[in-house]
This record gives sequence, structure tokens and C-alpha cells, in this order.
Amino acid sequence: MSYKIKLDVFEGPLDLLLYLVKRDHLNIYDIPIAEITEQYLKYIELMRLLDLNIAGEFLVMAATLLQIKSKMLLPAEEKPEEAAIDPREELVQQLLEYQRFKEVAETLRQMEDKRQEVFKRPKVESGITPEKEVYFEASIFDLINAFSSALKEVPRELFYEVVKDEFTVEEKVHTILHMLLETPNILVFELFNKTKNKQEIVAIFLAILELIRLREIKVIQHRHFDPIEIIRNQDNILPYERGERKTINQPGN
Repeated sequence: MSYKIKLDVFEGPLDLLLYLVKRDHLNIYDIPIAEITEQYLKYIELMRLLDLNIAGEFLVMAATLLQIKSKMLLPAEEKPEEAAIDPREELVQQLLEYQRFKEVAETLRQMEDKRQEVFKRPKVESGITPEKEVYFEASIFDLINAFSSALKEVPRELFYEVVKDEFTVEEKVHTILHMLLETPNILVFELFNKTKNKQEIVAIFLAILELIRLREIKVIQHRHFDPIEIIRNQDNILPYERGERKTINQPGN
């Protein structure tokens, strides 16, 4: 299956490292470099398996992690007059600085949301306004993690079974959109649990990425590392006409 996806929302290598640190509850000041390097390289391999366009900076970071790992395996030189330099120090400082940057960006985003609510045009409709659902959009790495978990659930014999290519990304795009007409949200792991083999898992994953690219859907979580849900992107839905929901940029139109 060859289906290249280019996403504008693809995070960088520092995002991936921070994601791994938080996911595995690691101490950012004392990163187990061998463990995080192994996990990082697994994600790179999954990106290659999915034929995603991996930026060169991801490969540079992989080389940096391997270099740090090799330095830590070497016996420390005995220099009593000088304090030993931790090979991880520069990377830790980069992560801390980048984490502060992301926290400030998130604070500014929340302030912008509050400002929009304050200056929002009053609605004409009467009645009680329903409470706004709290969620945030899941990252590409959350999706890859869900994809990796789904692959582990597939029986190993299916990996070597010769199967006719009966699943396409286009078909899965239409399937997901049709499901969202019947239900407001879909759990990603439920989509994967209904698959028959590895090819179908890959097709569903790429269909989700394609729908994100087209801004037809959002992938959300209510808390970090909660199950990922798929919902329609309300900014890309036209008003109801004749009882049917019509969408912008819907594949096939």
C-alpha cells in the first residue's frame, strides 16, 4: 500500500521526546537514555512503515541519542580536579526550554479562547446554553501509539499471510465519515479492534490522517493518554439543509 500523507500539524523530534518522557513518567532531569533511545527509534520505524514523510531533524535527533548513549557506555575518565560532564546535559536543557515554550504557548492559547468567549456575538436563540465540552486535540504521536498497540493485537500469523489488497484509504475515509453521521464520536481503538489484518489497520490509520489533513475531523482526548476519540470538525460543516448534513471538501464531491 503506497499512500503518502503530508500533514501541517506534524510535531518535531523534541515533541516526540517530551511525549515519551511524559508517557513513561520519566524524570526529565535523569533521562534513562538507553530506554528513551529505544522507544524513539521504534517510533521512527513506525513512521517509515506508514510511509510518512520523516523530516531530517528526526534522523538528526536519532543520531544524537545514539551518540549520547555510546558516550554513557564508555568508562568515565578519571579527572578529580574537574567535575564529570553528563552527556545528557545539553539535551535536558533543550527539552526544559522547549517544554517552557510549549507551556507559554498553551497559556496564550487558553487566553485567546477566553477572549473569544468574552467578545462573542450574542446568540439569538433562547434557552440555556449547554456547557462546553472540555477536550484537547491529540498529537500525531498519540495516534502512532494507538496504531502500535493495534498492531500488537494482530495475531502474528496474519503478518505473513498473503492477502488480497481489499482495503483502500479512500474507502476507509468514506466509512469513517458515514459512521460520524450516525454517532457524534468514534473511539479509535474500536475502529482498530474491528479490523481483520494488518493491511486494514494501516488503511484506517492513513484514512484518519487524511481526514485530519482535509480538516474534516479532529482527534481528541479529555486528558493526556486517555482513549483517543474522533469527532467532526464543526468549522467544516455547513448548516443543516433538508435534514441532511453536507460537508466542505468531502471526498468524492
